[in-house]
Amino acid sequence: MFRRIVAFLLAFSVAAASAFCAAAAAFADSGESELNSEERNYIENHKTLKIGYVQDRIPVSFTDENGELAGISRYIFDRVSELCGIDFEYVPLPAGEVTYDYLIESGLDLVSSVEYNKENINARGILISNPYLTSRKVVVAREGLEFRYDANLSVAVLTGSQTIRKVLGEAYPNFELIDYPSITACIDAVNSGETDLMIQNQYVVEYLISKPIYDKLNVIPVLGMEDQLCFSAVVAFGDYEGSSEEDGRTLIGILNKAISQISEDEIGTYTIEAIMDNQYRYNLSDFLYRYRLSVNIIAGAAAVIIILAALLVRLHIKFVENKANEKARSQFLSTMSHELRTPLNGIIGLNRLMLDNPGDKERLCEYLRQSDATANYLLSLVNDMLDMSGLQDGSLELVVKPTDLNLVIGTVNSIAENAMTAKGIKYSFESKLEYPYVLGDDIRIQQVLLHLLDNAGKFTGRGGSVSLSVRQELNPDGKVMTFAEVSDTGRGMSEEFQSRIFDAFARELETVSKGNQGAGLGLPISRRLALMMGGDLSFVSRKGEGSRFTFSFAADKAEKPEDSQKTAELRPEEKPRVLVAEDNELNGEIIIELLREYGYESDLAENGKVALEMFEKSAPNEYGVILMDLLMPEMDGFEAAKAIRLLKREDAKTVKIFACTANSSDEDRSKARSSGMDDFITKPVDVRILIEKMGGANDRRNI
Repeated sequence: MFRRIVAFLLAFSVAAASAFCAAAAAFADSGESELNSEERNYIENHKTLKIGYVQDRIPVSFTDENGELAGISRYIFDRVSELCGIDFEYVPLPAGEVTYDYLIESGLDLVSSVEYNKENINARGILISNPYLTSRKVVVAREGLEFRYDANLSVAVLTGSQTIRKVLGEAYPNFELIDYPSITACIDAVNSGETDLMIQNQYVVEYLISKPIYDKLNVIPVLGMEDQLCFSAVVAFGDYEGSSEEDGRTLIGILNKAISQISEDEIGTYTIEAIMDNQYRYNLSDFLYRYRLSVNIIAGAAAVIIILAALLVRLHIKFVENKANEKARSQFLSTMSHELRTPLNGIIGLNRLMLDNPGDKERLCEYLRQSDATANYLLSLVNDMLDMSGLQDGSLELVVKPTDLNLVIGTVNSIAENAMTAKGIKYSFESKLEYPYVLGDDIRIQQVLLHLLDNAGKFTGRGGSVSLSVRQELNPDGKVMTFAEVSDTGRGMSEEFQSRIFDAFARELETVSKGNQGAGLGLPISRRLALMMGGDLSFVSRKGEGSRFTFSFAADKAEKPEDSQKTAELRPEEKPRVLVAEDNELNGEIIIELLREYGYESDLAENGKVALEMFEKSAPNEYGVILMDLLMPEMDGFEAAKAIRLLKREDAKTVKIFACTANSSDEDRSKARSSGMDDFITKPVDVRILIEKMGGANDRRNI
């Protein structure tokens, strides 16, 4: 499910042209894609083409319950059809090996799912297009099997799969290849132990192994073995009658130009649409198989009724959601794919540049700086998505505590001033706080202010100005109303965009085209947070003149918080030794190195059980702080914290235990508090916050 969610976030949806004239205009946008006279004549004389497709490769290519082609291929083929101005008739290919005689006799013009490789490119009688879909091939193997190129292993392959036979024969000469009539037969052979493994498209494999019956199979990526699918024109040769080789080359040229018009983001959308719409659905036999060792007759009967009811409810909900949320879902796919792909591509590209220039210190420093900024943007994007999800389902709650607004707004002002100066923007700040100490959520207040200032700086050019002004009023009911105004002299907003500015993912096209990053989540999140705080977020804007946003929130007055001042830096001899409990070795090493940079010595425990043992064996007060991951094998962080607190030694009661985890829900915080933890550090770790907390008072109010 996690893989599907990640893929879902990476998908993208783009509107397509709906007529041949629109397709021709799209071709004309690029010299490489412009149709020549032969291709235009071909389209005029071939209004419909018959395409043969493989019908058992869910979710890539298969026949649905209506007898129609479905899956990723259907999305792509329909898009190619729109771009070419040619209608496609989809014909299922028979299972097993498809002969050339069959293709000619069936009158097929094209065959899909042909692998793009040098053998097919050079084969007589085959004309293939550029790939329309690229994915990985993966190995499906029995549990515990070691996959090595020099091993004597048996491999289940589809009957008639000459390409994979040739590739495997060259790369793995010791493998024994055994024919099976279908993909299901291949995976069943591996599951039963008849063969050691099979190699197949990753999307198809992910669907198949969702079935509980295959829960003992492992999936192993195959480096350097891609699954590139393309079209093949059916061309007559020898004594056969049919399309000429010249016609075939013209058709392939048309297809290649159409394929070149389909972006990776579109392919991402089609892939995710197909995966989400064709997830494996558990049935009664799956349920009985999964619980075959523990279900008795009476309990089983009750469970069957429950599971059937659950399946019916799930299907009903899915139907309703699909109808109601189709537009929102498409918008989500469209926006988030671009926003996530952009920083991910940037990080991957920068990593490649670093690998290519290991000896150039100046370049490496610049690449690292850019990579850090890009990674932080990606993190902010993920945080925005989590916040929006929490706001929509009601799980996000404010953490109200005594707050020093002078400290909160002072921090915001310092960050904004540095950012505006770096951009060449004039910045001014004014604050009149009569009631600086209130009961509020300082983190959320800061979040809204920083977003408004970041937006103002983003859409204001060099030489422009941005200002932050804060004032307060006392309501008749005794609550303090705080008003923060962020003004800029930037490009402003059109009236059309102003009407939907607080819609999720809303962005003005002009600002997107100018390269301004943003998923369109910040303002909707800020507005909802303001409303939760008893205030609002309003604005006035004029195109070309700038904007002014007013953020207000209500809060009760409070006494001055005891810990409102920043903790002083500890002297070296005062810095406690740290025990880091982290099952991910890389994460553990990163935390230890970060701590070392600030003069802290630390030790790593690979799980909660080891952390408990190391603390038990340590000298009294040897460890002053324990950074405890929550989800670990052997013993999780909650259990380890409880066990440490129950030890009969004085420092077990006084050692600081910080939850250090990516799980930061209210439920996790409550559970951490009840297990004896003192504070909460969210991953990725902000080392400055961590150092401040480790040097500060032992205060559980933050958890």
